[in-house]
Amino acid sequence: MKQDEHIRYDNPLPEEDILGKITAFADRAHGGQLRKYTPERYIVHPVRVMKLCREYTADLTVLAAALLHDVLEDTPVSREDIRVFLSTLMTPQQSRRTLDLVVELTDVFVKSAYPQWNRRKRKQMEAARIALTSADAQTIKYADILDNSREILQHDPEFGKKFLQECRALLLVATRGNKALHTLALQAVEQGLATL
Repeated sequence: MKQDEHIRYDNPLPEEDILGKITAFADRAHGGQLRKYTPERYIVHPVRVMKLCREYTADLTVLAAALLHDVLEDTPVSREDIRVFLSTLMTPQQSRRTLDLVVELTDVFVKSAYPQWNRRKRKQMEAARIALTSADAQTIKYADILDNSREILQHDPEFGKKFLQECRALLLVATRGNKALHTLALQAVEQGLATL
């Protein structure tokens, strides 16, 4: 056992300190990225997703993954970078579980990897993939959809219709996560579509 591991396990950090350090890591990873429709730093979105999840679960790995859910997809940070970072804060089991959730939440069917497919096809494949992910990953996805839906309706109703239709299609097949949060996300999507 390495010396830092011994220190870490004898003196575990409080959960709030762990989440604070993960928030700072995610914020650094996203760098100068801003939200698409507001001048806010990107980190406000993962923090809101984490807070939504926290209303339904106290699982540290879920909350940590919520904070990191866009890092692999939207930044140059690698899985190994995340693994090494998390290993300084969590038990090996917690860090592995957190990273697994982040990987589950990272889009696979992206334009750069599948240029021969149009957006509709990629989103259909992504929904089918998410439907097979863990209940915890789906719970985070529900919170992600809920937060993004609120913002897009306010700032981009034209694209919002397509986005909400994609979210509805995903929610109809990804039903293993927290039932209450799933219901809330689906209601928000349906209400949003009704207003467009």
